[in-house]
Amino acid sequence: MGIDLAFIWAFLIAFAVLAYVVMDGFDLGIGILFPFFHHKRDRDTMMNTVAPVWDGNETWLVLGGGGLMAVFPLAYATVLPALYVPLIAMLLGLIFRGVAFEFRWRTKRWLSVWDWGFSIGSTVAALSQGIALGALIEGIRVANRAYAGGWWDWLTPFSLATGVSLVIGYALLGSTWLVMKTTDDLAERARRVARPATYLTLLGMGIFSLWTPLIGPHYLGRWLSFPAVIFSVVVPLLVLVCVAVIISGLNTQRDTRPFFAALGLFVLGFIGIGISFYPYIVPPSLTISEAAAPHASLAFLLVGALVLIPIILAYTAYAYWVFRGKVRPEEGYH
Repeated sequence: MGIDLAFIWAFLIAFAVLAYVVMDGFDLGIGILFPFFHHKRDRDTMMNTVAPVWDGNETWLVLGGGGLMAVFPLAYATVLPALYVPLIAMLLGLIFRGVAFEFRWRTKRWLSVWDWGFSIGSTVAALSQGIALGALIEGIRVANRAYAGGWWDWLTPFSLATGVSLVIGYALLGSTWLVMKTTDDLAERARRVARPATYLTLLGMGIFSLWTPLIGPHYLGRWLSFPAVIFSVVVPLLVLVCVAVIISGLNTQRDTRPFFAALGLFVLGFIGIGISFYPYIVPPSLTISEAAAPHASLAFLLVGALVLIPIILAYTAYAYWVFRGKVRPEEGYH
């Protein structure tokens, strides 16, 4: 039996997307939380906690999107027309956020404008990602190997709920990151934000988990089949464990635990989405094998990926290691 390169590439792209979500999620969360922190000194410190890593985090988005185009061209060609609006909104939000990140350090007169630009860009990017995810879960209509839906098919109550839930989840990542990386009053206020964000994220995950099987019989059947049914029993317990670790860490000021437990929530949710999708890459129309490029192309690109991904992981880990520890208001990387 030969190696299933399409499955390997599906795993690599899923890994890239997960890496982007957990790494860029907390710095998008910083922007989402900007309106809750009014003082310039606090906002400067918040931005300094992510200044060394925020742009590198988006490498994974490029890898995931570029990989999808190269190895699953049919999926790319059907997903993009279906999600043009939220994806363009996401890119504009990321661009505006990046510009605001740099410009707010260079101006005094327009500081409040760029602060709002950073916050709005981050929120729009997060909301658009959640809406795109919700629309993909609901399904994309494909006929004759092309998108067969309408211009506004992505806009549904489920996709909007998913978008809002992701914004709240990113706010949780951002607040727990601040708890881990800051000190004194700023860290304490981040704790006060993290507690309700934890419960709201738990509520969003619960609604999402109950709503998804009602979308289509393929999801319900998938979760009731073996071995996925084991995960459907275990995952609620693991989610509650993560929530307990977050709250306990916040209450006892063990500052690293809440952030990594919040990451655990996202990993569990992502695994659940992966189980729901398999074997589809564009549910319920295209399977992984149907959307894959020719075997020779997959093999050729895999060689490059096996070289590139370890390099990205190495320099990312090195950057986080060099800039580990807490950031104090009188210090900064910028």
